[in-house]
Amino acid sequence: MRNFALPMAIEIKVPAPGESVSEVTIANWLKKEGEWVDMDQPIAEFESDKATFEVNAEKAGVIEKLIGNVGDTIPVGSVVAVINTEAARPASAAPAPAAEKPAKKEEKAEVTPAPVAEQPKPTIPASDVAISPIAAQLLAEYGINPEQVTGSGSNGKITKVDALEAIIKLGVNKGGSAPAGGRTERHEKMSNLRKTVSKRLVAAKNETAMLTTFNEVNMKPIMDLRAKYKKNFEEKFGVGLGFMSFFTRAVCIALKDWPAVNASINGDEIIYHDYCDISIAVSAPKGLVVPVIRNAETLSLAEIESEVKRLATKARDNKLSIDEMTGGTFTITNGGVFGSMMSTPIINPPQSGILGMHNIVERPVVENGQIVIRPMMFVALSYDHRIIDGRESVSFLVRVKTLLENPEMMLDGKRPEQSVLGL
Repeated sequence: MRNFALPMAIEIKVPAPGESVSEVTIANWLKKEGEWVDMDQPIAEFESDKATFEVNAEKAGVIEKLIGNVGDTIPVGSVVAVINTEAARPASAAPAPAAEKPAKKEEKAEVTPAPVAEQPKPTIPASDVAISPIAAQLLAEYGINPEQVTGSGSNGKITKVDALEAIIKLGVNKGGSAPAGGRTERHEKMSNLRKTVSKRLVAAKNETAMLTTFNEVNMKPIMDLRAKYKKNFEEKFGVGLGFMSFFTRAVCIALKDWPAVNASINGDEIIYHDYCDISIAVSAPKGLVVPVIRNAETLSLAEIESEVKRLATKARDNKLSIDEMTGGTFTITNGGVFGSMMSTPIINPPQSGILGMHNIVERPVVENGQIVIRPMMFVALSYDHRIIDGRESVSFLVRVKTLLENPEMMLDGKRPEQSVLGL
């Protein structure tokens, strides 16, 4: 490998984000050549086939060279930056005083009336809007003011996805002109994450004997329970009470009853797990990710909700680690949040089963010979028939249905509904 280091300079290399990762893509440069960087300050963002991560400066200094362009795919271990550690820190690189931070500016504006307070409030310059370099380039090419775009990234930062959605929403061509007849095309290189997801989905279809069984769940008991205790639950535990914790708890109990659904195949062996590491499918800006709730069978509903919130937040900010996305034994996916009524979810190898949740729809059902309206949800279990038989798959799903329709069965106690919630 070529040595880019200058006298009194250090090379910054791309670390291996995981054992199976051999290359990464440059997603974003956070610094420019000639710019000062402090020790441990991020220089760039990289995207692997499993996660997005930052590379930090090992020492403070001036960035003499940045190697590669945004979108380039490079091998792990490549030199991506050279830092002159002997360069003098420029005065312009001194830490900004607290009064210059945005929050402080707002406080100052409230305390000290501006002489032109009665004039229309000026718009924020585009340069003050937090935006990634790729997003900035896209918006500039299509003539879109960053102030027109709502950022979904960390601290409201405008991401590439936000920019692309704005381009589609506003319907403009490069240069800011409106499309002629609305017939436009956009070519975009597939990300490493999307390529890996594609390969895994195709492999799951080709390498497993996948079948799907369906059932429906009356969600009224859980909805009544949530309505009654939601406020107390949030006040006590500091987290909302959603449906995912009930489904996770029910799945963990059912997996103990039907361990083959929680097993996996390795060669000619079946590996049975005496723990439940539940993968939760989350739609993130860069695509579908599946973080894992470890030892979910030991967690309370509040602990499950807290973990779901933590992992979902990291997924939205592209901050999930490799460890947080590997090693699950069973997956739950919720297409209902997007309005899906029914689907056949694809197994997440090497797992052998995945449970699909869907939207809740009020439908007429028969109870005790009477037609009544109930909030119903279709649930689907896709499973690998090589390891899970029909009796096990159907029985597992019926067990999940029974637990969800009778939440007091999930934990004994004098006041079952409060015992389940941990109140």
